[in-house]
Amino acid sequence: MLNVTRYGSGGLPLIIAHGLFGSGRNWGVIGKRLADRGEVILPDMRNHGDSPWAESQGYDEMAADLAELIEAEAGGEADLLGHSMGGKAAMVVALTRPELVRRLIVLDIAPVAYSHSQAHIIEAARKVDVGSVSSRKEAEAAMGLDPANAAFLLQSLDMKERRWRLNLDVLEREMERVVGFPEVSGVFDGPVLFLSGSESHYVQPEHRERIKALFPAARFAKIPGAGHWVHADRPREVEAAVRAFLD
Repeated sequence: MLNVTRYGSGGLPLIIAHGLFGSGRNWGVIGKRLADRGEVILPDMRNHGDSPWAESQGYDEMAADLAELIEAEAGGEADLLGHSMGGKAAMVVALTRPELVRRLIVLDIAPVAYSHSQAHIIEAARKVDVGSVSSRKEAEAAMGLDPANAAFLLQSLDMKERRWRLNLDVLEREMERVVGFPEVSGVFDGPVLFLSGSESHYVQPEHRERIKALFPAARFAKIPGAGHWVHADRPREVEAAVRAFLD
């Protein structure tokens, strides 16, 4: 079972699935604020955070993890929000187990395969000697990433236990599956919001035909001034959009 953080209680639970190299804690601020309308569950996806490590990182497996969580911890139905990798996993849940999902929000990702790889992030993480590094500032210097990527990745560096809270080996081996999208035959007829950053290029006009084929009721909205990490760039605007759509 995935490790989870919970906020609030009552109502139909909202489950938020984070993106690659993240964890549930990335959504802590928004999760706490949304908890005034009911329970919010923030899982760590497999091979991330404090969830179990596994030998695969495909969307069939990640969707099965989320489905198990909904059945065991959310009473068999939930609203589901997913960002990037988490958004793809959430889409697969809705397509394969539609009875588990009331409403779906997909944050800045489309149900398509992308050509880019995030292997350079893994390479940067491996440059950090976790056994001897004395501070996060020193770790950031070793990685050689831009400040935004470095700050995000450092959230998964456990300085106390001297380890990455990421299964770097499996994530590297499974990268092609992570940036891809599986063949799925189902259709989800329920309400879906594709919420993107206006400065991001992940959801393009040419993706809409594919989206509409899988999610006929899909609606589209953009958050001005936000990039791919929409919830980090414009947290209040994302929170407002989520509230409006779910309520």
